[in-house]
Amino acid sequence: MPRLTKIYTRAGDDGTTGLGGGQRVQKDALRVETYGTVDELSSALGLARALGLEPGLDASLARIQNELFHLGSDLCLPEADKASRAVPRIEARHVEALEAEIDRMVAELGPLANFILPGGSVGGAQLHVARTICRRAERNLVRLREAGAVVQPAILAYVNRLSDLLWLFGRKLEKDAGVSGSLREVTGKTGNRFSRAW
Repeated sequence: MPRLTKIYTRAGDDGTTGLGGGQRVQKDALRVETYGTVDELSSALGLARALGLEPGLDASLARIQNELFHLGSDLCLPEADKASRAVPRIEARHVEALEAEIDRMVAELGPLANFILPGGSVGGAQLHVARTICRRAERNLVRLREAGAVVQPAILAYVNRLSDLLWLFGRKLEKDAGVSGSLREVTGKTGNRFSRAW
């Protein structure tokens, strides 16, 4: 863990920032945008936790925040620099842990065919905000990979599963609160039923 002895350095006043390997890049570079979105996601989860959640869910989100910190560190260091610098990684075991939790949640909540309109409870709505940030992080990761950067498959799988788990956590909070108003069937002009389209 780095020790912060000085908060401002003035090094970024020209609109650049430093990557983990020391390279200077523009602050709007896609890599910076991507790990910045991961940081935003962790902050959104922190807000959900600050609302006061039951201990099991709070513990899951705390673990995920820690893993997102590792993911941000991984993304901050270009692949070519990882041979000489140790950095925490998102691995297959992290994906498998999310999948196990998803399976438990599905067994508890059962299937849901209709689209969810967030807003039934404050905690549930905040987790849906986090879910949409997670999806943006996933899109940025795909863009980063398409731009030629190395993005390990486990990272994409992790972020994809995490968005599914956050969707289930949102459902759980609303169910626990006895709220059903946000679980509404949404129909389009043709009367077709929409389910989760992602």
